[in-house]
Amino acid sequence: MAQLSIGRDRRAILVHAGGCHLIGKRSRGIARDQVLRALAEDVEACDHRRPDNALGWMG
Repeated sequence: MAQLSIGRDRRAILVHAGGCHLIGKRSRGIARDQVLRALAEDVEACDHRRPDNALGWMG
């Protein structure tokens, strides 16, 4: 899941694992490759469920 920014561009600002209770209203589901791309572009991973660790991200 990607938490999106406020505004016109609505870019990802935080990546969550599915089922995370911290997911807000401005979130949408994204594919695994999109999560990895977001992490590569320095989008932060949620500290609660650590989706980066779950996907084996070594960035």
